[in-house]
Parts: sequence; structure tokens; C-alpha cells
Amino acid sequence: MSDSTTASISDKHKLLGLDHLRALAITYVLLFHYQLFGHPEWVSKIGGFGWTGVDLFFVLSGFLIAGQLFNTIKKGKVINMREFFAKRFFRIIPPYLVVLLLYTVIPSLREREHMAPIWKYLTFTLNFGLDLKTTGTFTHAWSLCVEEQFYLILPLTFWLLNYFKAGKKAIYILAGLFIAGFAIRYTGWHYFAEPHIAEDDFGAIWHQVIYYPTYNRLDGLLIGVSIAGAYTFYPRVKEIVNRYNHLLMLLGLVILIAAYFLCSPNESLISTIWGFPLVSLGYGLILAAIICPSNFLYRRQSAITAQLATLSYSIYLSHKLVIHLTQSLLQKTGIDKNSNLMMLCCLLGTIASALILRYTIEKPSLRVRDKLLHRWRHSKKHAVVEVV
Repeated sequence: MSDSTTASISDKHKLLGLDHLRALAITYVLLFHYQLFGHPEWVSKIGGFGWTGVDLFFVLSGFLIAGQLFNTIKKGKVINMREFFAKRFFRIIPPYLVVLLLYTVIPSLREREHMAPIWKYLTFTLNFGLDLKTTGTFTHAWSLCVEEQFYLILPLTFWLLNYFKAGKKAIYILAGLFIAGFAIRYTGWHYFAEPHIAEDDFGAIWHQVIYYPTYNRLDGLLIGVSIAGAYTFYPRVKEIVNRYNHLLMLLGLVILIAAYFLCSPNESLISTIWGFPLVSLGYGLILAAIICPSNFLYRRQSAITAQLATLSYSIYLSHKLVIHLTQSLLQKTGIDKNSNLMMLCCLLGTIASALILRYTIEKPSLRVRDKLLHRWRHSKKHAVVEVV
């Protein structure tokens, strides 16, 4: 069986499968956060496990970003740091700054009373020391902070491994970081969480010392990176996964179901130690399966999931703001904040605001990015011709 049996990480076909996963991730995150506002009773039953949508995003980011870098290395090319960071900057920063500006200059848009210091949002360090007792606005940016830190560290790590010709040792680094996660979380629980277990605000303390910090949340990113590395450099792995992808997908679902029960309640020792890696492994197996050509979702197109995937970043940034504003306005008209009608209005408002953010900020930013990259590449080619 040849390498072509499984899509390469740069193959367009695999995006169809990943669109379904992105749509699932943002839907789950949205349902989970909707519980913070007035909501129908059924939302809590379905959305309670929605915090794992963030872990799915981590797995996707690890896979996609590492996959691009691995492909560059496999082709024998040098990672272009300037292009890499330019792509990330124009994709992420402009929409983020717009939403942050709205939160900052229009206090009535805030879903809670207090924001963290502005420098924490600007430096993407919000996830360190995030205390829910004193900070309640735009706190979901913590996961973006984790990803931004990952985007900074990963290419630099690849560059150093390539510079010292130590690429084969990368697997040991991944394994070491994964194992270290267990030890770090246990230490955090034993010294910083457990002493407060009887206090009323234990949930906030657990989130501050366990849930938010990057060093506790590397599992999803590492699993995504591992899948990208295996698919890029070990063709035999790709062949085996393609052959048994449906069994692998089923195993992923079973692991997620086990994680659901293991992580209830969330703020426990067993959940702290095993919850994040199990959730990440479950989603990782599903991702590994869904990008196989023999998987039933590989070429399955859906206008709904494609649109949700496209709007996922804008939805992620703005959804709390929009839900808060929509409920505040519509309550005055007599609509019950806990009703299905209110929820429908909130979801429609969220989609509408995401479309506005997408077409007024995201897409223009991407056009600027593309022009800049084209100019850089053209200048480089011109310089090569001059030298020759």
C-alpha cells in the first residue's frame, strides 16, 4: 500500500474531515459557555462536557501547525521563521485586537464586571494566575494564550533540532513532555489545589492552578504534533491507520466516553491527572482516523460544518459578548432568558457577528498577509536571479 492511501498534511482533501472536527469543537465550546448565561435546562445536560472542545482545538492546532513544519523539513527546506510568524500574526491578531478593543472601550459589552489587566491580554499571558473570583470578562482568551505560546515555541524548537541535527531525538522530547505533564499536574494538585479543597471557592482555585496554565494543557498539542510526525515520516503508520480507521475512530469515542465519567466532577485528583490526556487521546484517535481516505467522513462535504469551521475563530472570540448583549436587549422585550427562543436569537446573533468579523477584519487581514508573502517571495527570487 503506497503513501498516497492517506492524505498528506498539506492535501486539500483532508480539510473536509477537519472541517467536521472544527465545527464540533466550536459548537461544544459555545454550548459549554452558554451555561454561564440564562439557558434552557437541556443545555447543561449536553454542554457539560463542552470544555473538551478546547482540547479538540489543541489537537487540531498541534496537528496542522506541526504538519506544515514537518513537511518543510521532509522536503529538505529550511523553516522560514519570518513567513511562519507573519502567517500566524495576520490570521490571529487583527480580529483578536478588535474584540479586545470592544471589551475595553465599551464596558457595557462585558459579560462580567472585571477584566484582567490589559497587558495580560496583549502579551497572551492571561492563562497564568487567572482568578475567576476577580476576573470574569473575556476569560476564554486563556486558550488562545496557550496556542500563541505554542506557536512561538514549536518552530523555534524545530529550528534548534534541525540546527543541531538532532531531529531523531524529537520523539524523546515529545514523550518526556507528555510524561512530565502527569508529574506537574500532580504537584500542582498536591501543593496548590488540595489544601483548599474544603473552601467555597475551590473551583476557582482549581481552574487557576490546574486548568488554565500552559504546562498543564500540553497533552492535546503534543498528541496533534505526534500524529503529524507519524504521518509525515512513518508511511507504515499511515497505512495501518488507513486500514483500521473505523476501529480507531470507535476507540477514540470509547475513550471520550470513559473520560466523561472520569471527569465528573472535574475538580478531582483523578480528573486532574488523567482527564486532559484521555480527552486529548480520544480526540487524537478520531482525528487520525478522519483524515484517512477510507474513512466515511473523508470526502463527506457539509455546507453547515464548512461554514462553522470557517467562522470558528470569529465565533470563539465574540460569542460571550454577543450572548450577553443579546440577552440584555431581548429581556427588555419580555423574552425569557432561559427559553429556547432566547437561545436561538443568541446563536443567530453570534453567527451574524462572526460573519461581520470574518468579512470586515479576518479576510482583509489575510489579503494583506498574502500580498506581503508574495512580495517577500518575489524579492527573494529576484535576489537569486541577480546573484546568478
